Amino acid sequence: MQKLFAPVVLALCALVSLAPKAPAAPPNILFIAIDDLNDWIGCLGGHPQALTPHMDQLAQRGTLFSNAHCQAPLCNPSRSSLLTGRRPSSTGIYGLSPHFRTVPETKSLVTLPGTFTAAGWTTFTCGKIFHGFPPKANPQAEFQTWATHKNTPAPAKPFANLPGKPHPLMDWGPVDQPDEQISDYITASQAIEAIQKAPKDQPFFVACGFHLPHVALHAPKAWFDKFPLEKVQLPPVLDTDRDDIPRFSWYLHWKLPEPRLSTLRERNEWLPLVRAYLACTAFMDAQVGRLLDTLEQTGTAANTLVVLWSDHGWHLGEKLITGKNTLWERSTRVPLIFAGPGVTPGGRCTAPAELLDIFPTLLEATGMPARPDLEGHSLVPQLRDASAPRPWPAITTANQNNHSIRTDRWRYIRYADGSEELYDLQADPKEWHNLAALPAHAQTKAELAQWLPKTNLASADPAGQRVLLFDPATGALTWEGKSINPGDPVPDDH
Repeated sequence: MQKLFAPVVLALCALVSLAPKAPAAPPNILFIAIDDLNDWIGCLGGHPQALTPHMDQLAQRGTLFSNAHCQAPLCNPSRSSLLTGRRPSSTGIYGLSPHFRTVPETKSLVTLPGTFTAAGWTTFTCGKIFHGFPPKANPQAEFQTWATHKNTPAPAKPFANLPGKPHPLMDWGPVDQPDEQISDYITASQAIEAIQKAPKDQPFFVACGFHLPHVALHAPKAWFDKFPLEKVQLPPVLDTDRDDIPRFSWYLHWKLPEPRLSTLRERNEWLPLVRAYLACTAFMDAQVGRLLDTLEQTGTAANTLVVLWSDHGWHLGEKLITGKNTLWERSTRVPLIFAGPGVTPGGRCTAPAELLDIFPTLLEATGMPARPDLEGHSLVPQLRDASAPRPWPAITTANQNNHSIRTDRWRYIRYADGSEELYDLQADPKEWHNLAALPAHAQTKAELAQWLPKTNLASADPAGQRVLLFDPATGALTWEGKSINPGDPVPDDH
């Protein structure tokens, strides 16, 4: 019997191997968005004191895109671009408004979450995914379920000592509240419940949008205690950094609620701000950990594709400012991590990537048909092999006809008036030396300029917040609907 048994088993095994394989179940998607997080996370090395073990662990479990960049250095245009698959220059959405459903170029587009809702995923959103509130018309076409957003209670008195009457969000400090009362903890709990209650016979798409480290930078005291003020390291800055930069660079952030570095220094608020950013990032990272733990506890981790991203970066003194609204590395570089089925663990892709690439990547990774109207490019080849080549740069746009082209080595910026910046990021990672005027780099600029968007629509909201208008025929400039005269001094906070 034993002599006959072995051939029979081998024959059965051969038949099984020839039989058609059952199709793999469509993966779940956990879509984690973070507001205003630059590269100050451990795996990106943006700040030596960053405490982000859960995001770092996620990067080890999947693929980290270490040269990923946003399409706009501002919440609304960045998120509108990612979720519709169109560049800001193709839609005219540059400012904090309008909603993309009111713009002709995007009002009828099927968004990223809407695509999965229509395809049969159980879809849920909490926190900040779109900018602001759901679309007024048929929000269930985007997500089937929208959780109620909770704001962190504001302290009775602001912590930050800033001049005049600062914007209410311009504050940072430890609050006397438990973790459970902070907005991001509540948001994570909503996403956790959605994962736990998701139907077992359908894939889920759970989108969780964290607020921190967007201002106001409030978190429980225990998280600030992890960063003693006297030990906090300030980011390196060069006081003459903007001496070789075109004046036009100031117009992109002419008047903002975020304070200039000079004000932070005068008011002794630079260290407290940096500490608060580190503390709030650490608190937010703990909420990411809670989500990832839930995948393990529910047995869904093996079949859940996790994508984590931030909508843009944030300056903390670099280039003599705080906030975003710039075309430099601190404002454009963002975390982008994929982990889960189909993703090779431990991958680190150094080729340029864009947030615009997330949409086509999720379509291909889930076996859905490609969309020819999307302007990004799938990252699936890099999810399999992080060294797979990518021929495209990362392009960031700040208002009409102001663009940055970022390759693996270079950043080329051209403003609407034709002025330029060029940085060799390998030799000058802090972008302290503008090479644009040197004849030796004329060919490099010409090659990079070929990637500048050919379409540059006018602003869909000409007088909107954070909107800059420039008339190349006359040189006229307006910021948020108010004229800027050629001799006007650069605004400060005094």
